Amino acid sequence: MQRDISIVVVGSGIVGASAAYHLSALGVAVTLVGRPTAGEATAAGAGILCPWVDHEGEDDWFRLALDGTRYYDRLVESLVEDGEHDAGHTRTGALLVADLPGELAGVESLLRSRQDAAPDMGTISMVDRPEDLFPPLRPGLAALHIEGPARVDGRAVRDALLRAAARHGARTVTGTASFTAAGALLVDGSPLEADTVVVAAGAWTGELCRPLGLEIPVGARRGQIVHAEVPGTDTSGWPIVLPRRGPYLLGFPGSRVVLGATVEDAGFDARVTVGGIGEVLATGVELAPGLAAATLVETRVGFRPVTADGLPLIGPLTDRVVLATGLGAYGLTAGPYAGLLAAHLALREAPPSDVSAFSPRRTVRGAASQES
Repeated sequence: MQRDISIVVVGSGIVGASAAYHLSALGVAVTLVGRPTAGEATAAGAGILCPWVDHEGEDDWFRLALDGTRYYDRLVESLVEDGEHDAGHTRTGALLVADLPGELAGVESLLRSRQDAAPDMGTISMVDRPEDLFPPLRPGLAALHIEGPARVDGRAVRDALLRAAARHGARTVTGTASFTAAGALLVDGSPLEADTVVVAAGAWTGELCRPLGLEIPVGARRGQIVHAEVPGTDTSGWPIVLPRRGPYLLGFPGSRVVLGATVEDAGFDARVTVGGIGEVLATGVELAPGLAAATLVETRVGFRPVTADGLPLIGPLTDRVVLATGLGAYGLTAGPYAGLLAAHLALREAPPSDVSAFSPRRTVRGAASQES
């Protein structure tokens, strides 16, 4: 059913792609505005879906991460119905590893306290030889195995969403979006009309919205990540490795292993640095000596969008602008679900979960004068 409404989505990462997909599937006239930009978080992210180990004492954040993880099954099914056959989502399980068993006691307690309310976590069990599941690991590590975690290929998910959105009639415009002080949207200086604008511009959201007279408390946190190849080895079924200290590790098809990532408040500096990659490689090989002979095939840099108070920004900014950003390191975990939430908000519909804790108006300076 076609709707008599036009919506522009600014940002072609996983959040913007999801918003465009869901809106176009609902019969909305959608224009997606994006441009290739160094440091795009979606293109760089590892894609770990394991919300149960984080956000202790942060109920709103945990609920969003959990909802985002659970949403993938429904999203993949929807994309398959729309003609997509590889949405880049695979359940692999995860290993939580440490030097000593006692270091895992806290996280095990947290997991078991959440298990009744989150049966999708799957079984939790101690593993005597984690190197049997992830062969490059250093022998002798203590490990806890969780059955439910999954990995996603952020680029594959984003591309599937964009293709499916296009099949539903969404159009894409390549260019630089900006607002005027009066609230008009421009793309490369030319007006682009819309009833509502969804801003899913990640770490660049503050820069985009500043002409509206609003200061959005979101910035860039750099992450450098390494992709290596283990020749002749099927790494596609290896579990995610989450150490108590040091870099995460996860396998992908094509004999690929990902190591990462740095956490750097370096602003919009998209360089790959010797120190950053050296840190990832040194700590990664210490954890998994079997990767020392792997081939270094690629490095990636992404700017995680982080907010002043650590919570995402999902909700109306003005009567015509909806924000969906600030997911930090959980962009691939919660991104598709955040896009769905933004789509409902842009249509002035109640979203499928409460987003009041993430309202941009809680921290945006100057927002009061912009409220509808």
